[in-house]
Amino acid sequence: MGAEIFIASKAREAVKEVYGVEVPQDQFQVSPTRKEFEGDFTLVVFPLLRVSRKAPEATGEDIGKYLVENCPEVSSYNVVKGFLNICLSPVYWVESFRSMARNASFGTLPSTGRRVMIEFSSPNTNKPLHLGHVRNNLLGASVSEILKAAGNEVIKTTLVNDRGVHICKSMYAWQKRFDGATPESTGKKGDHLVGDCYVEFAKMEKENPAVLDDVHRMLVDWENGDPAVRGLWQMMNQWVFDGFEQTYKALGISFDKTYYEHETYLLGKELVQKGLDSGVFVKDPDGSVWCDLTADGLDRKLLLRSDGTSVYMTQDLGTAEKRFAEYKLDSHVYVVGDEQNYHFQVLKLVLAKLGFDWASQIFHLSYGMVELPEGKMKSREGTVVDADDLIEKMYQEAKATSEESGKLADVPDEEKECLYRMIGLGALKYFILKVDPKKKMLFNPKESIDFNGNTGPFIQYTNARIRSIMRKASEQGLAAGVEDGVEFSEKEQRLVKILSAYPQKVQEAADNFSPALIANYCYDLAKEFNQYYHDTPILKEPDAKVLSMRLALIGLLSDVLCKAMALLGIQLPERM
Repeated sequence: MGAEIFIASKAREAVKEVYGVEVPQDQFQVSPTRKEFEGDFTLVVFPLLRVSRKAPEATGEDIGKYLVENCPEVSSYNVVKGFLNICLSPVYWVESFRSMARNASFGTLPSTGRRVMIEFSSPNTNKPLHLGHVRNNLLGASVSEILKAAGNEVIKTTLVNDRGVHICKSMYAWQKRFDGATPESTGKKGDHLVGDCYVEFAKMEKENPAVLDDVHRMLVDWENGDPAVRGLWQMMNQWVFDGFEQTYKALGISFDKTYYEHETYLLGKELVQKGLDSGVFVKDPDGSVWCDLTADGLDRKLLLRSDGTSVYMTQDLGTAEKRFAEYKLDSHVYVVGDEQNYHFQVLKLVLAKLGFDWASQIFHLSYGMVELPEGKMKSREGTVVDADDLIEKMYQEAKATSEESGKLADVPDEEKECLYRMIGLGALKYFILKVDPKKKMLFNPKESIDFNGNTGPFIQYTNARIRSIMRKASEQGLAAGVEDGVEFSEKEQRLVKILSAYPQKVQEAADNFSPALIANYCYDLAKEFNQYYHDTPILKEPDAKVLSMRLALIGLLSDVLCKAMALLGIQLPERM
């Protein structure tokens, strides 16, 4: 039981005893006490005034006095206007710690019985993954793990946009300008080769805008099943898939289910026909199909072009129906950049007009763009920061920074390469995930690799320091544990308080789809440990009982750091 729930239950007991009235649990609002006030947790008194029939200060005094006299876990209290600040006793923190240490699944919440699908990555097969995709992948993977830890069944999925005008552009350029080039003949990853074709098409279009008509004809041929067009499409897509797989593996990304647009776009066409039949959609004289949303404060939305080809919205309608029917989903989260906010607003509205009651269970996890100090990226101009190059750059930064700092001087050479990868990837993931998803962000590789401050390597190094202490303790035959009669110091109580907040932080991160809450929790915990370690002897502590308690405390701290950072997809090394 978390401290907030414990205090709420005791306050409810106090109200019943003092005022003789049963008050529902949800009337007791408890949160951590603000730093400028004395106390551990604060109870908001205002909702209880109708029961006490007293002023807020008097009500707070009544409840506080009862708690101190009848609850050994409460040591003192103070009242500030309508807020009751409560200090918990060392007895409470010792018992709270023992409860956490005994619970192997601490931080994993009970099952909700809910099934959630999360779609992320969802790349086009006309270019390699870039920095924007990296943020998308890291957010999607992390939110998936957080929702799992919060008790949900999670299905990680991606929709590969493997057909359409943009794909045909790369195919057309390859036919006209690349003289049969293959990944083998060029020594390039397949996704990079196809990306070069896409950039080349942009040049061709500037030279002769009429090539766009050729590309549209190619798309119609594709939809009509032309064998030559389909053969070229399959070959180039496979090059891209092979390239993507290497990048995903390097980032530690995986999916439970992959959908391909060429398999799903026809489902949307069937829904469009249903909408026409029911009068929800209209067909214009040129044969194009629209949904009129002007009465909803939006505009008219195209669902089928005049030549009968589908658009993104068509496919998303069909895919959503297929997924909810196949998996009996309770919720569906789309991880897509904020430039698509309008698209998802329309998607939910159109699905609701088609009569799907689950339309309200669709959530768009909208995130801001990532920029580098050099500025924005544009894929059609070839100025994109490639994901593969970025991963390699992070490895090189980790290697250079580690060698410069001497942090890995004592590590055997064969371990160093693995550590450089772990540190580089940890720095990349943490730097991106510590930022609220809704915010735009500036990614600075050098800043992210710093061993001090709010970075992944700082937390990795903190854990390695704890594991080093634990190894030395084991070599000396020292055991960890909390014996009766041992009390935590004020600093130790502070650590236990932060540790005990972990399950609540998981729930909060799940409710807000925000890995940033977990990342910054890890930083607070690591920072608090480093201050504690600086001021407190552990292996040199003369009192055997106290030493044993401190080993148990930092051992749990390391476990929680590892669990929490795993939710971000980050490994913590045993040594650094």
